[in-house]
Amino acid sequence: MPRPLAPGGPESLNAEAWQAYATHHLRRGTALAEADRIDWGFPGAGPDESFLGELTGRRVLDLGCGTARHAARLVGAHGATVDAVDLAPGQIERARDRYGSLPGLRLIRADAVEHLRTAPPYDVIYSVGAVPYVDPRRLLPALATALAPGGTLCFSVLHTNSLGQGPTAEAVARPETLRFAGSGGTTVHMWVPAPEVWEELLTAHGLHVTDVVPVTSPDPGNPAAYRVFRARRPARVLARPRSGRPPVAHAAIGVGAILHGPRGLLLGRHRRGTWELPGGTVEPGESLRDTVVRELREETGLRADPARVRLLGTSLDQVGGVVRMTVGAVVTDWEGEPADQPGESVGDWRWYPLDRLPPSLFECSAQSLTAWRPDLPIDHAPAHFTPYDERTGDERTGDDG
Repeated sequence: MPRPLAPGGPESLNAEAWQAYATHHLRRGTALAEADRIDWGFPGAGPDESFLGELTGRRVLDLGCGTARHAARLVGAHGATVDAVDLAPGQIERARDRYGSLPGLRLIRADAVEHLRTAPPYDVIYSVGAVPYVDPRRLLPALATALAPGGTLCFSVLHTNSLGQGPTAEAVARPETLRFAGSGGTTVHMWVPAPEVWEELLTAHGLHVTDVVPVTSPDPGNPAAYRVFRARRPARVLARPRSGRPPVAHAAIGVGAILHGPRGLLLGRHRRGTWELPGGTVEPGESLRDTVVRELREETGLRADPARVRLLGTSLDQVGGVVRMTVGAVVTDWEGEPADQPGESVGDWRWYPLDRLPPSLFECSAQSLTAWRPDLPIDHAPAHFTPYDERTGDERTGDDG
């Protein structure tokens, strides 16, 4: 599950700051000017709306919409259907006062990650300056999954602040000042890593960065600057490779448990960032079905009977000169609800529709899934698959795939 906003944590403090910002403008009666383009950091600066790609008839998400000026522009000028999401009640109140009756625009007060996890996939997701206010370790997995295959993500981030302080080498939050119109301000906490760090984070979550555009202030005396990123989710799910480290002697064979039901396919997130089926290595003296049941219980808390485990077959490949074997298995019945287990490296268990699998599948899981359903749009390193007899679970002889 996504980590909740910890009381007093950076995201919680940011939410309070933006509500204070909205309250200031509501009391002040700040007039909302109509947007004639997207401003990625400074009025009239940065790429125009063509940067987002085709918008007519597309499902679009404005993340951290504020007063929804840009969202209203995309609805009115480009015929997009836009969901505009913001966590601050005051920002949504300001947006509703101005655009609440605009057809094609839906104004939503919600936490960004919670909305991304439950909404249908979007063709385009964009965010003007809001991404750095959410921990990327919490936000990016949800963003990558909420973007439809082939979809586009565009967002701007702070690069250099008004004091000339540049980005950091790591993705850690630091204090910045959010200034109010007229006078005053408050402290926020922002993630301001360098562009190459952002690119590494996006790539790790299965997104392909196509452009990074600098946006500088039109005032030569203002050192503040932004970067605008454009990334795409590939049309097919790309499996992430395994470590090249050799396994211990007994651990060259593992299992992957496929649990698929009305809510979708069960996948969990490894601490290295990949999405995986429940599973793991076979212990000495253990049957394959027993391994599936044990790993399922240890990683998710779910209980199953070995008799309800159907072995699909063996995927055979090699990494670093070491032969690896993975046995995919379908669990046809189970008890309980999946939950994170203490000490396990995989958690955040979720049910995914087969047409909305997350990027960065673990390679072994990808191999098992394509052995189960060859029609799934998953790309992974080649493996020799030998199916088992569906009636007995025994390996068929001389039937290499």
